[in-house]
Amino acid sequence: MPLLVGRSGSVAALAAADNMALASGNPARLLLVAQRSAESESPGPRELYRTGTIVRVIQQSRMPNGAVRVLVEGVQRARVTRYRSSAGLITATVEPYEELRPLPGDDELMEAHARSAASLFGDYVAQSRRLPTELVPLLTERGSLQERAFGIAAHLPSRVADRQRMLEAASLSELFDLLARSLQSELELVGLERRIEQSVRASVGRNQREFYLNEQLKAIHRELDGGEGDELDELDTKLSRLSLPESVHRRARRELRKLRHTSTQSPEYAVARNFLDWVVALPWSERSEDVVDIQHARGVLDEDHHGLEEVKERILDHIAVLGLVGRADGATLCLVGPPGVGKTSLGRSIARALGRPFVRMSLGGVRDEAEIRGHRRTYVGAMPGRIIRSMRRAGVMNPVILLDEVDKLGSDWRGDPSSALLEVLDPEQNRAFSDHYLEVDYDLSQVMFITTANSLAKIPDPLRDRMEIIRLAGYVEQEKLAIGNSYLLPRQLERHGVDASRVTLGNEVLSAIIRGWTREAGVRDLERRLARISRKLARRVLELAEQASLTVAESDLPALLGPSPFSPDDTHLEDRVGVASGLAYTSAGGEVLEIEVSAVPGRGRLQLTGTLGEVMKESANAALSYARSRAEHLSLGTEFHRNQDLHLHIPAGATPKDGPSAGIAICTAIVSALTGRAVRGDVAMTGELTLRGRVLGVGGLREKLVAAHRQGMKHVAIPRMNERDLEKLPAEVREGVTFHLMDTMDEVLALALLDPAPDDDARRALTESDSAAAVADDEKPHSHRANEVPVAARPIL
Repeated sequence: MPLLVGRSGSVAALAAADNMALASGNPARLLLVAQRSAESESPGPRELYRTGTIVRVIQQSRMPNGAVRVLVEGVQRARVTRYRSSAGLITATVEPYEELRPLPGDDELMEAHARSAASLFGDYVAQSRRLPTELVPLLTERGSLQERAFGIAAHLPSRVADRQRMLEAASLSELFDLLARSLQSELELVGLERRIEQSVRASVGRNQREFYLNEQLKAIHRELDGGEGDELDELDTKLSRLSLPESVHRRARRELRKLRHTSTQSPEYAVARNFLDWVVALPWSERSEDVVDIQHARGVLDEDHHGLEEVKERILDHIAVLGLVGRADGATLCLVGPPGVGKTSLGRSIARALGRPFVRMSLGGVRDEAEIRGHRRTYVGAMPGRIIRSMRRAGVMNPVILLDEVDKLGSDWRGDPSSALLEVLDPEQNRAFSDHYLEVDYDLSQVMFITTANSLAKIPDPLRDRMEIIRLAGYVEQEKLAIGNSYLLPRQLERHGVDASRVTLGNEVLSAIIRGWTREAGVRDLERRLARISRKLARRVLELAEQASLTVAESDLPALLGPSPFSPDDTHLEDRVGVASGLAYTSAGGEVLEIEVSAVPGRGRLQLTGTLGEVMKESANAALSYARSRAEHLSLGTEFHRNQDLHLHIPAGATPKDGPSAGIAICTAIVSALTGRAVRGDVAMTGELTLRGRVLGVGGLREKLVAAHRQGMKHVAIPRMNERDLEKLPAEVREGVTFHLMDTMDEVLALALLDPAPDDDARRALTESDSAAAVADDEKPHSHRANEVPVAARPIL
């Protein structure tokens, strides 16, 4: 028999036997005994049997892992009288057994026992088919009776305890009795196996031979547990309880039948099982009860958000339709606005007002179409898309799903996720949405989808057509005051463990924070500033022994928040030559951008700086062409384009700028630089210009006008085409800013340009000198512009 010796004690015993064999000149001898428990890694004498076998080592070879492979031959049985452990190995004092022979007069009886055992062993070999039939005569017709018995016993798959009892037999009669019992037991097991095999063969049929081993295993389980159901039966029960559509029910039943005939070791088993688990986990008919109460919804929306009347009215209309019709198929709202205006939190409030589960799904940076539609099940690690996973989390057919940052979707070689969203958001298609993983139609028509975006410019037109656009412009100061007092300050004080009743922070302090420490469209930075103040107040609470009141004055703000990052004089409302204030719409809200133009002696070259996009470059060229066409009317001189260079620059040069609404501001700055007439510092403007001087309409007007009001502008020139947009402005903006509706560029120049000084020639000479100095200054590095406020994102002028 070959043995693999790996334990350190056993290897040491083998080495000691080799040393003794070298000293005596005889083959190495070992005592082999079984241990009582196979779980013990280092058995001691008490864990070893007392009867074993003396063997002779015939051959041995060392393995790379340190183990030794030996070939041994049994010599004689022996009984251990004493075990000794020393130097990491176990030695034993033994008494050899005498060979078992028949007692006088028992020769014929023992021979009969031997023939019976040989017959049983032959039947066992014939039925089990695990041993070759040639082995039967070799073991049953040669050697002594003891050798025949032990030869048969060595080829039976008996337990260690049964083998040990046969090894310890004191007589041939006892040995053959034990051997006969073992043979009978093995024959019964073999017969049971044959019956199981026949049962399996009868059940699977000719066309299912490849599933033979799996059915055999199932038959064994039926014999063991009495035919109780398994996990697949439980899955079958769950499918029966679900109200599945007919097509889905047929597909699930087909997959379940396929699963029953697939081996658990097959990769197809895991794929089919995961598919059925997803079908069981998804909601197919479960719905949450909508709260059709307009007053309750209005209270929830007002409790969570200040203002935003247009959005609130849209939600209340939706609830009204639910109350009258009983169903309002998935309306898709797109909340567009700068960061910090409450788009995401508004989606959560809508879900609370409707009494529906809320699931947020961020789309920022998603480039793989499979994130929306799911992966094909042929791929390793395939799973459904985010839409189906969101439905599983919601657990109902009519949740509110917020698709956050829809304008941040990307596309590459893996597909276009925005195109995949078309089927999701289209009411005519999402009744039968097909996920690549499920490959069955799923109804999304009851879902209320809400999308958010910072800008519509990056949303493809087909996707934008599926959505109802609702703009959330930036807040004016009065709205920020209300939000800060009602929402932000109490929330931050509670989060930092400060009793709000002990804190005194007036509106004048909050206004100072808004003006001096935050200039944003939303209130995110304002909340961060209030959180910093709350931390300072929490520290003061621990430092004060008594329960004193906590008062925050305007003079305390530099100590609490640090120096103000914005200077009160950086709005630049003074009148200047060659500088016009344009209005920009960025993903962070509205911005006021200065457009600077310098006119210097030259050859009529137009230089553009400030990281301008192609659209703005075209606007600059169009503005220059208009100025040339109106040179005589504007007193520019007919040859100015031959002897003067123009340098147009927009500060914050590191920020890309582009968009179709800077034309009139550029033209105003060019005419001002050429004529020397100053541009009014309290006038801002937005609008595109044609070559014939017409002022065209622009987008994002609400955000731009809020930014103009925030910067202290008193007059704003806008296209007459945008007159309808003035109705949506906050009352504070309408009262604080005078709007001028413009049809032509001449009207814009009449409003923005001041009359020339009496000494026009002297002023023009001074202007040209200042312009030349400005051009020279622009050619230097921009390190001196460190105090300018950079635009947060690519503006659309």
